Amino acid sequence: MNSGRLLGKVSGARLFGLAAILLGQVLSQTGNSVAAAQTGDPEAKRGHGAPISIVEQGSFFVGGTEVTAPGKFDPTVRSASDAGQSFPIDHLYAQYQIPEHARRFPLVMIHGANATGSAWESTPDGREGYQTIFLRRGFAVYVVDFPRRGKAGFPSFNGTLGALLDKQVIPNHTNRKGDQTTFIGLRLGPEFLEYFPNTQFPKAGLDQFFKYLIPGVMDDENVIVDALAALLERIGPAILVSSSDSGRFACLAAIRSPNVKGIVDYEGANQPFPVGQAPAPLPAYDGFLVGPGAPVPLEDFLKLTKIPIQIVVGDNIPSSPQPIPQLENPRIRLIFKKQFVETVNRYGGDASLLLLPDVGIYGNTHVPFLDLNNLEVADLMSEFLNEKGLDEQDH
Repeated sequence: MNSGRLLGKVSGARLFGLAAILLGQVLSQTGNSVAAAQTGDPEAKRGHGAPISIVEQGSFFVGGTEVTAPGKFDPTVRSASDAGQSFPIDHLYAQYQIPEHARRFPLVMIHGANATGSAWESTPDGREGYQTIFLRRGFAVYVVDFPRRGKAGFPSFNGTLGALLDKQVIPNHTNRKGDQTTFIGLRLGPEFLEYFPNTQFPKAGLDQFFKYLIPGVMDDENVIVDALAALLERIGPAILVSSSDSGRFACLAAIRSPNVKGIVDYEGANQPFPVGQAPAPLPAYDGFLVGPGAPVPLEDFLKLTKIPIQIVVGDNIPSSPQPIPQLENPRIRLIFKKQFVETVNRYGGDASLLLLPDVGIYGNTHVPFLDLNNLEVADLMSEFLNEKGLDEQDH
């Protein structure tokens, strides 16, 4: 269901929108002090704008499957048991807001590895995140949590992590990035707590930023893409806004679903190449081979040539090999990004790589949408959407 049909079915939408305005008038008087309280930084007062008229908002789960444990369910047993019980797993969680007079295509914001949709909601220092920025710009916005994390939950039952009686549904271990790895790997600075001199990272929100990242279980791209395709089937044509590892998932979702009308990708990784045309792995400083994204059949890859794609990359990516893997990976991944764009365009597509320093914007991290200049970065996305005819009003 697209945003236009959603607006049409809600008879009380105008009343709801009025309530949102009245509530917003109250909240706008306190929002600044709340943001400052979150971080202890008076500068966090900036960035909270006027009230927004929202005609519909909510959340739902979509996609996934169900597993049933062998045995017979016995309701008289007091202790928790999987026997004979069914469990929904591998669904996606989406929350959405639809503004008055929404544009034709909603934005679906997809988080990266070890993260959740909270990365789009607000910045670590309490400023408005992309969810609100683009809501203000007239887009319906859907923010998701992948299957197996966040509000979508993960497949675990009664007992050992991920085990349904004697069947291991997901591996019995998790992964998580620590503060030190996060600081260097997301390019806040070359060493822990040593910021790049020109950094745009909101330093007052560092503690909040570390808490954005959560433990993860195995990411299965088929499970994630299945869920994204189910979401797109439900909401209709949309624009995907991806980050980091979800750059690949956005591409695979576009291959799977004709409802993807464009992709804006913030430092995405592992984009696919056609079978037989993937670039060779590249050696890192220590000799470790870093490969490109797994290939897909050419007929699938060609579907990516039918939509506009923009990959946005921040600053402080080394130009020469580095002994620290967290700094090496962005250097090598940038090479693969360039090759992906070249390959799409060689087949007649419309892909572009936007290096922020090339347009005079410096100091951005791996997550430019959270940085101090995220409004400036958002302006570039708005320009791209306008140039590609993706910001038309819904009629």
